[in-house]
Amino acid sequence: MSQHVFKRAGFLAATVGVAGLLSAGIASAHVTANVYGPQPTKGGYAAIVFRVPSEEPNTMTTKVAVDFKADYGIGSVRTKPLPGWTAEVTKSKLPAPITKDNGTKITEAVTAVTWTAQPGNELKATDYQEFSVSFGPLPTNVDEVEFPAHQTYSDGKVVDWNQPTPANGEEPEHPAPTVKLAAKAEGDGDHAGMAAGTASTTGEHTEAAAATSDSTARWLGGAGLLVGAIGLGVGAGATVRARKATAKSGGNS
Repeated sequence: MSQHVFKRAGFLAATVGVAGLLSAGIASAHVTANVYGPQPTKGGYAAIVFRVPSEEPNTMTTKVAVDFKADYGIGSVRTKPLPGWTAEVTKSKLPAPITKDNGTKITEAVTAVTWTAQPGNELKATDYQEFSVSFGPLPTNVDEVEFPAHQTYSDGKVVDWNQPTPANGEEPEHPAPTVKLAAKAEGDGDHAGMAAGTASTTGEHTEAAAATSDSTARWLGGAGLLVGAIGLGVGAGATVRARKATAKSGGNS
């Protein structure tokens, strides 16, 4: 009986350890929109970093396109230069002008930003890349902005990250990147100077916050490995003890 219990304990511990190892790698497998700094406010400007992991084996990510919904009325987008990649901002004429809080009428809005890898800079299956943008003015009639993304691989495959999260909160297989908007504070301005200021500081703030984010990710990954190692160690120890107990019992008989 004791040998059976020990074997079960070893198996369960090893299973928990392997699950810890696997979960450490799965957690960051989606295209995400990340805010490094103050939360964007309704009607204001935002600095966002789209983090894109390359996931398909035996092929590479060559292009990433992010959609901006026309009814958001985003009139201005700036991209942070990324060595080895070119960025293109697409604007489309609106069917009807959108009037912003400050009275400005937007007749055409940004509808997409596309990054294309130059030869030799494609993302391998073990790589990820961050694409930084600064844009606005943000809409005032929504609590969250959504940015469907499209990831193109060198073999021609396109993965669409465009599924909305349902009301029950269960994450879909390919969720669309989203950013929540904070309420507009009293006296907040809505002018182009905010965009320029945001764009000029995006580099410093993004790199500092990204370093913190990566350190946290490495710590969590290390913790997952440690849990896995402990689980495997407990399983191995339980097996050894079971064998010793069996041998001793056999010797006594």
